[in-house]
Amino acid sequence: MFPAAKAPAGHHHKDTDPTGERLAILTLTALGVVYGDIGTSPLYSVKEIFGHLYGLQPTRDNVFGVLSLIVWALTLVISVKYVSFVLRADNRGEGGQFALLALIFPRGTPQTVAKGRLIVALALFGTALLYGDGIITPAMSVLGAMEGLEFAIPSLAAYIVPFTVVILATLFFVQRFGTDLVGKAFGPITLIWFITIAVLGAVEIAQQPSILAAVNPWYAVQFVRANGTLSFFVLGSVVLVITGGEALYADMGHFGRKPIRFAWIFLVFPSLLLNYFGQGALLLENPAAAENPFFLLAPPWFLIPLLVIATLAAIVASQAMISGAFSTTRQGIALGFIPRLEIRHTSTVEEGQIYIPEVNWFIAVGCLIIVMSFRNTSALGAAYGIAVTGTMLITSLLFYIVARIRFRWKAWQALALVSLFVTVDICFFSANVVKIMHGGWVPMALGLVLFLLMLTWKRGRLLLNQRLAEGTMPLGLFLDGVEKSKVHRVPGTAVFMTGSDDGVPPVLLHHRTPTKVLHERVLLVSVKTADVPETRAAERVRVMPLGHGFWRVVASYGFMQTPNVPSVLEVVDRMGIRCKPMETSYFLGRERLIPVASKTGDKIALSRWRKIVFAIMARNARSATEFFCIPPNRVVELGTQIEF
Repeated sequence: MFPAAKAPAGHHHKDTDPTGERLAILTLTALGVVYGDIGTSPLYSVKEIFGHLYGLQPTRDNVFGVLSLIVWALTLVISVKYVSFVLRADNRGEGGQFALLALIFPRGTPQTVAKGRLIVALALFGTALLYGDGIITPAMSVLGAMEGLEFAIPSLAAYIVPFTVVILATLFFVQRFGTDLVGKAFGPITLIWFITIAVLGAVEIAQQPSILAAVNPWYAVQFVRANGTLSFFVLGSVVLVITGGEALYADMGHFGRKPIRFAWIFLVFPSLLLNYFGQGALLLENPAAAENPFFLLAPPWFLIPLLVIATLAAIVASQAMISGAFSTTRQGIALGFIPRLEIRHTSTVEEGQIYIPEVNWFIAVGCLIIVMSFRNTSALGAAYGIAVTGTMLITSLLFYIVARIRFRWKAWQALALVSLFVTVDICFFSANVVKIMHGGWVPMALGLVLFLLMLTWKRGRLLLNQRLAEGTMPLGLFLDGVEKSKVHRVPGTAVFMTGSDDGVPPVLLHHRTPTKVLHERVLLVSVKTADVPETRAAERVRVMPLGHGFWRVVASYGFMQTPNVPSVLEVVDRMGIRCKPMETSYFLGRERLIPVASKTGDKIALSRWRKIVFAIMARNARSATEFFCIPPNRVVELGTQIEF
């Protein structure tokens, strides 16, 4: 019924179809990075559904109805939507909101069209919501694990919040050292976790095998009919079982779709179902276990080992979110939606192992504030879910566009499938909207602020480029002036960084006018971001001779790569244009932005307060010297004031 997606040419992953041992290794590592969040949902989800918030009693009908809702939420949202369809929408192996955006607009300037601006805004808001929800994920996971102290070591129950703060603070502190060594332990820890929760559930199911009948969706229908409005509110907690589902798509670039699908079908999905059915069986046998059905599944002698395993699994879930935030931020920087930030590579082997200090400490502060404010998973559950359901809804809408544009599906095919996804997403999102007054406003407010900041940065850059273009001298006119005036040429190579493919960089004019000299070789270097995750080294650099000792150099990097101008010049040097490191000087412009009222003919409108915000962001962005890996001792910066 639905045509298969065609993979773009030049897929950058080596393992497009891994098999045997390679598939096993990728599947194991995918467990830790991709499934840490959704895998720790059993810690708190059933407890919250039957908690004090709704007053839902664990009667036989209610247990069967809730379990049926859980089973079909996992089936429809994760198995059908993400595993079967959304994972098809990869941009040369990469997933996530920014990758979807690059698929929809492969060449470029969607801001000029009203529909395009709406799609960009949707993708940006979805990404911003992920940051907001991401701050809650570590708090929820680690708190959920630490609450096992109430049963394992009751005397330490008063220290749940302090222990959680210490664990999270340590986790964020060690990010600077990289996740390479820790990452190797993620897969085995998560494997042990899934085997543990599966066994615990299976043992309890053996005591109450009738619970398996809850797989029948009719129990969910009966539950909704019997409980009316209450069932709608319960959906707000049922969504806890699918939080982390977006990670399947966002982290696809690390492993490819096959290992992610393999892990879900053969381990994660069965383990989650066994544990949820086990918790349901326990509630049938002992309704008082609703206090914390997950930890009460374990025999007394296994409580402390289970607490240790749960804590390790929660740390893995938190780490996966943090690493995902780093990757998403780098994509946003490359695509021009986030200011330049410091990106440190923490591994000499894995290109994707990065650390972004500003993002790390932003999430750390937000996460610790959340823990100390809410203090337990019951209170935090009220704030959890609204952002991730919003992101899932946006993913469904964007997937429809990708299915029509890139997969060439017929309108009725795409509409039939996406209508199912959107219906489920709207049910979950609307059920979580009622949480706004109980803490759900936190991720929503944070997401809205980040959305406005990203949009302001993108539009501010467009407006600034427009201002710079207005005062740009045509290159031909400048070169004629160089020839006629007989400008004195000095030995060496000068590199002028420019964001434009034509015209004269303002920094070049500011350099030549007062000094009346130029280097014998002048390179106008532009770094462009391609609409693919990575570009091949052999195709990355283009050199165009301009005459009079001038060359234009255009380097294209993928949105998952870090630009390196010295390495670009090495390629240029091998082409015969002398660019020896100690003979090359880099000239960069440092603009001081002065916000003014918009002009009548401006194509891009930006209010004065947003211009002020943009100017502050630009002033605090990482310098081009660091971002482009330029040797600082070879840099000359020329300042200028720009009214915009």
